[in-house]
Amino acid sequence: MRDVFERMRAGELILESDPEYPKLNEAFERGMRLVEELNRTYHTAGEIRMMLSRLTGQDIDESVRMFLPFHTVFGRFIRFGKNVFVNSGCTFLDRGGITIEDDVFIGPNVSVITENHPEAPELRHNVYTRPVVIKRNAWIGAGAILLPGVTVGQNAIVGAGAVVTRDVEDDAIVAGNPARLIRYIRK
Repeated sequence: MRDVFERMRAGELILESDPEYPKLNEAFERGMRLVEELNRTYHTAGEIRMMLSRLTGQDIDESVRMFLPFHTVFGRFIRFGKNVFVNSGCTFLDRGGITIEDDVFIGPNVSVITENHPEAPELRHNVYTRPVVIKRNAWIGAGAILLPGVTVGQNAIVGAGAVVTRDVEDDAIVAGNPARLIRYIRK
C-alpha cells in the first residue's frame, strides 16, 4: 500500500481524517521551520542553496540563485534544475510536485500552486494535487500565478500578473487572466 506522500503526489484526494494525516502535519511543520530559518536573516547564496537542499532533500546546483523571502509549507516535492533564478517573494505550494528545469527565470511574487480543493462543500477542507512543470529556459513574469496541473513550455514567457490555468506551448508568450496566447517568440 502506498503511503500518504505517494498518494498525495499521485493526485489522490487526501482527507483530513486519513489515518496518515499526522505524517503530513509533521512534514508541514518541518517545512515551515526550515522556511522560517531561511527567511529570518541574511544568507549568502551558498547558504541559501544549502538550506534549499535541506528543505527539498536534493542537491541544489551551485548555479541556482534565489532572492528571499521565499514561501512554502512543504518543500519536499520541489525540483530545481541548473541555472535557475527565483526572485523575491515567491510562493511554491508543492504537494503535487513542482519541477523547474534548467535556465528558468522566475520573477518576483510568483505563485506556483499544485494544490486544490473539491467543489463539494462537505469535502472542501480536503486536498488533491496536480504537478506543475516549468520547462527549460521559460520566463515567469512578476506576480504570475501557475495553477495545478499546468506545464509551461520550453522558452515560453508568462507575462506579469498572468493566471495560467492550462498548458503553455513551447516558445509561446501568454498574458492575462486567464492567460491566453499573445504570440510566439520570433527566432
